[in-house]
Amino acid sequence: MRIDILTLFPELTEMYCNLSIIGRAIRGKKLEIYSHNFRDYTLNRQRQVDDAPYGGGQGMVLNAQPIYDCYMSVSNLCNTKPHLIYMSAKGKTLTQERVKELAKLSNIAILCGHYEGVDQRLIDEIVDEEISVGDYVVTGGELPALILTDAIARMIDGVLSDKEAYEKESHYDILLEHPQYTRPEVWQERRVPEVLLSGHHEQIRLWRLERRVEKTLQQRPDLIRRGRELGIFDKETNSVIDRMVCNSEVEGE
Repeated sequence: MRIDILTLFPELTEMYCNLSIIGRAIRGKKLEIYSHNFRDYTLNRQRQVDDAPYGGGQGMVLNAQPIYDCYMSVSNLCNTKPHLIYMSAKGKTLTQERVKELAKLSNIAILCGHYEGVDQRLIDEIVDEEISVGDYVVTGGELPALILTDAIARMIDGVLSDKEAYEKESHYDILLEHPQYTRPEVWQERRVPEVLLSGHHEQIRLWRLERRVEKTLQQRPDLIRRGRELGIFDKETNSVIDRMVCNSEVEGE
């Protein structure tokens, strides 16, 4: 997979992508990530990329031309037009299901917005979808773009050393993750649950499933409802949910 990030601050995105698991995957040629400064595509001496909004109002709006030319340059490098995602507070909220879908694509470009946003004509012309990472606003699109990049990269074969590293994580199959423990066995008079010390793999597996269902019912009952609507849960998981809902009635809250 190739991911191209269109940004005013390529040094910020490059620094993150060259570190840790993502950096190792790039060096191992599991994926390609490139950052492009769309300021380099301006046609004015001042290299200005924004202007005042038509109709008045506060703030500035990013011009269409430099972003469009940057995207077309990336398209030429890829010999295809990448699926272009604009990180925007107006977009659909990012979910793990969408991350898994995006991870199947070969070429993705991510546009980082700034100021009051981007000229709508550019969005209408080349943007394939708008994505938000949550119901809040940050200064620029670089952090949301890195969140999306990281989430997608983890789904690509070979980026993580073991599928188990992501298949049992929170949100991968809707449910939140179970609690994790490590040495020492007792810390601050708190003991590791006995089942985890038993060596009985089936009991441990069931305990972890129960804790995942319990945590999801407590923190995100909406995920339980969505999982059932989509038919994601297997018979065992549905049985655990029914039992816990019956005991706590959390799902209906």
